[in-house]
Amino acid sequence: MVKGNFIDDLLYKPSYGWKDQDNALVIPTKKQLWAEAFSRINIFRTQKNWISFVSLMMLAGLVPFFVLFISKYFSWYLIIAIVVYSMVIMGTHGTIWFHRYCTHKSYAFSHPVWRIITQNLVIKTVPEEIYVVSHHVHHCKSDEPGDPYNAKAGFWYCMLAEYNHQRISPDLSEDAYKKAVRFMDHTGVQLNSYEQYKKWGSIASPGYTILIWILNWSFWYFIFSWIGGPALACALFSAAMLWFTFIRAFNYAGHGGGKEKHREGIDFDRSNLSINQSRPGLLAGEWHNNHHLFPGSARCGFLPGQLDLAWVYIYSLRRLRMVAWYKDSKKEFLKKYVSEGGIGGALTGDAYNSSFTGE
Repeated sequence: MVKGNFIDDLLYKPSYGWKDQDNALVIPTKKQLWAEAFSRINIFRTQKNWISFVSLMMLAGLVPFFVLFISKYFSWYLIIAIVVYSMVIMGTHGTIWFHRYCTHKSYAFSHPVWRIITQNLVIKTVPEEIYVVSHHVHHCKSDEPGDPYNAKAGFWYCMLAEYNHQRISPDLSEDAYKKAVRFMDHTGVQLNSYEQYKKWGSIASPGYTILIWILNWSFWYFIFSWIGGPALACALFSAAMLWFTFIRAFNYAGHGGGKEKHREGIDFDRSNLSINQSRPGLLAGEWHNNHHLFPGSARCGFLPGQLDLAWVYIYSLRRLRMVAWYKDSKKEFLKKYVSEGGIGGALTGDAYNSSFTGE
């Protein structure tokens, strides 16, 4: 368990709680999960629900593109484009941007312009804050009570986690808020002061978040329409909606659906339920068990056949001097888990938390 209560109190605890009186995981009913979600997106209840509401509006804004594609522009060629864009391009970008840069700081850009370009390489669907802060908690409490997308609590626990479990607590002390800001201060996202946080209940500025969303969508709709007309634009915005679903489902599947599914010689981290899966690994560089072993590594495809497209991008930018430095843990992995032939443990929650909080 994590020492202190910073990580314990960092996220906005759901009404049904993380654990019961016996410290066992609370598994809410579907009714409880949906009720919690509706309460978290209700901006009439409190303006501090704005970031959940904006996230929902991002999803809702993609629906008309999908309807137009199905009803007016459907073609099998565009279906291929949808699959490639959602599963490969957006999937890889999620690993590059949200996972390895924003959350784990596994590399650094040599100039802010390369960071901005990387941030907006695809259609935007997730506010950085929702992903980054909760993912640190996930690593500290993987598959334990308090893990915001704990696969042991079921599929819908993970699918609705963005609304129910991934929000930052609105009641942090000023010292705790300053620690939380450290998770985000390298991303380029405009951040709230503590006074603004008390008003909005978020680290990210509402104005910045909405503006970057509008600019990103406007740019990509123009580019896709210029390349292939409104048919291509509608198809690829539909692909973004598909990825929106995939990333939430992955939080469940990537931890074995809440069951132990480790394979000998493939999944070396047995301290949690994370597994290496071929589809997200080959298509998006998401070798999840490897990542839990070395969360700060810019490369996670360690074994033969583990293609890592996210690493290809990061390494290529380094060769072009657009990335200043990166951390590559492949040699460490091979020495510890292949050369010595052992089954090792992962970075513990205590060590992971301390590396970021100084506790």
